[in-house]
Amino acid sequence: MFKGSVVAIVTPFINGAVDEQKLRELVDFQIDNGTDAIVACGTTGESSTLDNEEHLNVIRIVFEQAKGRVPVIAGTGSNSTAEAIHLTLEAKELGVAGVLLVTPYYNKPTQEGLYRHYTAIADAVDIPQILYNVPGRTGVNLLPETVARLAPHKNIVAIKEATGSLQQASEVIALCGGQIDVFCGDDFITFPMMACGAVGVISVLANIMPKVVGDLTDAFFAGDLKKARQLHLDTLKIGNAMFIESNPIPVKTALGLMGKCSDEVRLPLCEMGAANKAKLAAIMKEYQLI
Repeated sequence: MFKGSVVAIVTPFINGAVDEQKLRELVDFQIDNGTDAIVACGTTGESSTLDNEEHLNVIRIVFEQAKGRVPVIAGTGSNSTAEAIHLTLEAKELGVAGVLLVTPYYNKPTQEGLYRHYTAIADAVDIPQILYNVPGRTGVNLLPETVARLAPHKNIVAIKEATGSLQQASEVIALCGGQIDVFCGDDFITFPMMACGAVGVISVLANIMPKVVGDLTDAFFAGDLKKARQLHLDTLKIGNAMFIESNPIPVKTALGLMGKCSDEVRLPLCEMGAANKAKLAAIMKEYQLI
């Protein structure tokens, strides 16, 4: 259903408020450079510090600006099942193509609790749903066996697998038997995960290098593994630089250095430290981004 290079787009702020004009410009920047789909209000979009009105407004802006040129996927996950259902229903009303549902954070549910959480959302809202497993941020790992239990549900179409583990991603692909798609959730292993069967990447790096990330996935699907492999190796350094501090601090700093939007983040995140900013700027110069 979804495939290729999917950007987890940042939410630009100016003086504490969502910068609608810059957000619209970023959407156009992505589409003009070959991005296949856009995720609004994911982790990179600082969804955890948006209130409900802002959250839905960001989704609306991205959906409006995309103008049907690419699918828009809304981040609607929550550590409250009821809230996740509410956001998912609201996103469906806005017209998005699908939703991305992060595993509940802080609560630390069991695997049975995770199964019931996702089943409740899938039963409640008839829209394509992508599970999102990122235990480094949520404190809970959605295990392959649980994904396999969820895979037969008609509304669960994919998983963003962001453990950084090729073994876990491979187990999900092996167990689900083609019932759902798997997206890479970590830019530094996009190529090897696609070699294992992933259908693309939900990318942080694509915020600043959309064409290159798109070229990598396009080359892979065209059977040009040599080109895809080389792009993978070529982007390792800049991809790793996107995580020298907590995401999305580095990618927003990079966009600020590129003049695409302010580097402003919301507390409890704060601006990048001076030493890391200098390191990031040096790497960006190597890639001729600034």
